[in-house]
This record gives sequence, C-alpha cells and structure tokens, in this order.
Amino acid sequence: MNASPRHARKGAAPSIRDVAAEAGVSHQTVSRVLNESPRVRPATRAAVLAAIDRLGFRPNRAARTLGFGRASGVTVVTSNTTLYGYACTLQGIEEAARTDGVALGIRVVESAEVRQTVDYVSDPSAGGLIVIAFDPLGTAVLEALPGHIPAIVAAEPGAPDLGRVAIALDERRAAADATRHLLELGHRTVHHVAIPSEGRSGGRQAGWRDALTEARAEIPEVLGCGWDVASAYVAGRQLAARPDVTAILCGNDDIAQGVRRALYDAGKDVPGDVSIVGFDDIPGSAFWTPALTTVRMDFAGLGRACFHAAVAELTGRPQPEISLVPPRLIVRESTAPPRHR
Repeated sequence: MNASPRHARKGAAPSIRDVAAEAGVSHQTVSRVLNESPRVRPATRAAVLAAIDRLGFRPNRAARTLGFGRASGVTVVTSNTTLYGYACTLQGIEEAARTDGVALGIRVVESAEVRQTVDYVSDPSAGGLIVIAFDPLGTAVLEALPGHIPAIVAAEPGAPDLGRVAIALDERRAAADATRHLLELGHRTVHHVAIPSEGRSGGRQAGWRDALTEARAEIPEVLGCGWDVASAYVAGRQLAARPDVTAILCGNDDIAQGVRRALYDAGKDVPGDVSIVGFDDIPGSAFWTPALTTVRMDFAGLGRACFHAAVAELTGRPQPEISLVPPRLIVRESTAPPRHR
C-alpha cells in the first residue's frame, strides 16, 4: 500500500491530508468529494475515491469541512425541544441526519439569547442551518441572521417571507377542514382557542376564519393561551360559562386537554353539550374519554424535508422535491351534532 510518509511513520489512521497527498489534490478537494459537491470533475472524484480505498480512510464526520468553508454538519435552532410539534420535527431531522451520516447539533434559543445564537450559527463550524420558526423567537433569529449564511426554515404558514427556503405544512387547509366538519354537524359557529404563535395570518387561525367566512357564520373573538395546559384550562372555563358555545377548535391537543377538563368541571358533556377538535394528533389522543377528534400532522416528514433542503443549500446542489403527507382530520368521539339546533 502506498501510504503517505506521515501515515507510515506514525502508524496512525490515515487523515484527509494523507488522502489528498495520495490523490495529488488539495485537502479541500477531498472534502468536496466526501460531501458530494458538484464542483468536482469526474476524473478528480475517481482519483480521490481510489485513494480513499487504497488507504482505508474513514472520515471523521464531525471534522469534515466543505471547500467553501462551512462544516458539513447541520445545526438546528429551536426555542423548544419538548412540545410535540417541535420534538417530532427534531426527530425527523435527526433520523435523516443519522441515515446520511451527518453530524447534527441543536441550539436552543431563549428570548435574551437571539444575538448570541446568531453569532454562534454564523461561525463556519455550525455547518448548515435549520431554524424551527414556529414562534416569534425563531423568526427573530432569522431576521438577525446574515444573508450569506445558508439556512432552511421550518415555517409556520403565513410567516413573513425572509428570502429563505421555507417549508411548511398546510395547516390552513387542515384548520378549515376541521372547522367545516363542526359546521356540517350543525353547529352555528366554532370558537377558537389559539396557540401562542398564532396571529391572524397563522395557518390554524387563518383556516378557521376561512371556513367560517365561507359558511357566513359568526366569527367569534379568538381566545389565546400559553403553551401550558393550565392556561388552556382558564380559557376553557371562560367558554364553559357561555351557553351559546357548542363547538371549539383548539390550537393543539394539549390545549384541547385543558379545555376538555374545564368543560368537565363545569358539568358540560363532550360531545353532548360541546364538541372539541384538537390539532397535531399527539400520542394517546385516541385513548382519551372521549377519544379526541384532531388533525394529524406530518412533523417528522417536515423535519426530514428540512434536513435534505439544508444539505442541498450547504453543498450547492439543487433543492430536492418536497413531498409531505398532507394534514388529515381524524374524526373520533369528541365531535357530534349539537343537542339543541
């Protein structure tokens, strides 16, 4: 075997520079080949791959760098790792990174750390970047991020266009379908308890408004709450006190849980007195009493799509075609026609 002098002398595992010397190219060219950059001539690629095979080189995935200076790993910026949508999106990103052998880092941003986070991910060692922008913190990071930093956005529908590749699930249509389901059961209108990230243009709230407008139904005032079940319970108590409330679309399934408990404590039957629809189809929602009607979301697919888009952005390859499972209304026991039409 024609090992490089350094490799032969020290008996160490061959390095990227050993491969470069063996192939007669720069170590940057070897890095481009390892990361499947399209900017390498076929003959050069073949020479590098042959040198890798002769030396038995195994790349250090965490240390590989691309020819244009950013690491070959991917960093995810998110404000939350525990909420269902965020966690499932992260799971999809991690699965895709593991399959492709790409190093993955996660940076959790808090309200006082936007500037520090932007500085961190602007360093070339951060590699490609995915920002989960389901909330104002994610959007703030994107707004502060220099334009030359390659970044992909897992976006909330209706978010402002910041000139990045943004991938989103069609929450607007899904929320409209959920609202129509309640209206078709005979409910005169549908009340909405919104997730914190929703503005009027947010996908879930916008779809709810679309369906009510289309049906010429009353559009009630939106009730907001935090991400926690306790604040959803408070909103639910407000709705439980109103005899005209017969149908509620909740911003997610956790909110539906709080609202459901508030209705129970107020002596309201679900779905006899009030129908409830959730969003996200979290594990266990099918086993509630009653089983929750909800919208199933392909968050893991969203994460995988964002990962592949980030790798394409990082390597200069064309963006892959995006294929996501559309959100789907799952009708269970928590919705029924109103008792008194």
